[in-house]
Amino acid sequence: MALSPLHWRRYSAEFLGTALLTFAVLGSIQQQTATPFVAALVLMLAVYILGPVSGAHVNPAVTVGLWSIKKIQTPEALAYIAAQLVGAVTAQFLFLYLVGGLPQVPLTAGWGIAFAEALGAFLLLLGIMAVVTGKVHRAAGGLVVGCSLLLGILLASLMSNGVLNPAVAVGIRSLSFSPYYPFISGIEYLIGPFIGAVAAVYLYQWMTQES
Repeated sequence: MALSPLHWRRYSAEFLGTALLTFAVLGSIQQQTATPFVAALVLMLAVYILGPVSGAHVNPAVTVGLWSIKKIQTPEALAYIAAQLVGAVTAQFLFLYLVGGLPQVPLTAGWGIAFAEALGAFLLLLGIMAVVTGKVHRAAGGLVVGCSLLLGILLASLMSNGVLNPAVAVGIRSLSFSPYYPFISGIEYLIGPFIGAVAAVYLYQWMTQES
């Protein structure tokens, strides 16, 4: 079945938002500026600019979290994740082409990193759920989501790179694929955000249910 223009607009928005976020994070790392604040600002703007189109997930963990409580259907969720990953990789290659190299991101390992990434994503999704469920005024949605990401990154950064986004982790090379063991170095950056996101949406849903 052919996709409608509405679907293509949504996927294009997810592609663009994730690409811009990844490119901005790469640039802030390269310039050694305040990466948490840069990421939060970009996400806040994405919510206001792209939110009306796609919801501005720009993060596979957000998509999976909302999918787990049926806020988005499976085919749409898969397409969102594909668009996000392609956007992140596109930003990586564009940055490499324009700048001539990628900043070095420490490749760390350990389940403490997975916990940190889960905690950060947990805080991010609490803010997103407040917006999604209408507990926050629509005009303040971007600010709430941006602040939630900022807090999540700052806390996660105590133990990890504070990425909280599997697509961005791929884009900035917080993880790497190897034909040797371990097959994926930094897999905690993939696992942690998904766990934190799903835990947050279910907890928030339980806390705010009327009965």
